[in-house]
Amino acid sequence: MSDNQESRPYKVVLNHEEQYSIWPAGRENAPGWRDEGTTGTREECLAHIEEVWTDMRPLSLRRRMAEQGS
Repeated sequence: MSDNQESRPYKVVLNHEEQYSIWPAGRENAPGWRDEGTTGTREECLAHIEEVWTDMRPLSLRRRMAEQGS
């Protein structure tokens, strides 16, 4: 990875299924993704995602399982 990519600011984004990703700060989000509120270096954003994204199941699956009592 180049120094430019390592020092470039990123932001954490979420989709409708509450799945996380990073996106270059200052760029318009890809369709279906919204800002989560965290910005920083690539490493900082990935560390934040690792800390908060503890259930990798999509939101729709979590809801369906909760309705079924699983």
